[in-house]
Amino acid sequence: MDKTNGIKNEMVIVRIFDAPRELVFKAWTEPERLMSWWGPKDFSSPGCKLEPRVGGKYHFGMRSPEGQEFWSSGKFLEFVPPEKIVFTDHFADKDGNPVPASYYGMPDFPEELIVSVHFEELDGKTKMTVRHAGLPAGEMSEMTEAGWNQSFDKLAAALSGK
Repeated sequence: MDKTNGIKNEMVIVRIFDAPRELVFKAWTEPERLMSWWGPKDFSSPGCKLEPRVGGKYHFGMRSPEGQEFWSSGKFLEFVPPEKIVFTDHFADKDGNPVPASYYGMPDFPEELIVSVHFEELDGKTKMTVRHAGLPAGEMSEMTEAGWNQSFDKLAAALSGK
């Protein structure tokens, strides 16, 4: 159930998880849960710090199978448990300092993006809608979408206990 919308360089992904909304929400807001699924297939998460509240900050990373790390940080703009999370998203170094995308070899990537995640209850399941706004069109957007989808495949497995 994936959907991409090119309007305003916004990527939209919709997934339905066979898990209660509160559990899917916790997968985004509890460090140990988030680290279990964060990053594309075969990536791991070397660290995660979260202050899940409006104005709170986050800093987490993903590690490729080859050992390269990519870190992100930002702050929570909206936080409505268990319905909605909106946060800024920018690249960071391992210590949480913002860095340009060129630090990771992506010179044409915007400095900061906005990600919103909505959680809807569906008879014991959860419909999750993720919007990633500000992405550049083309290959970087396609790679970002593929990465999100692989991460959400891992989230589905984590929620099912596999």
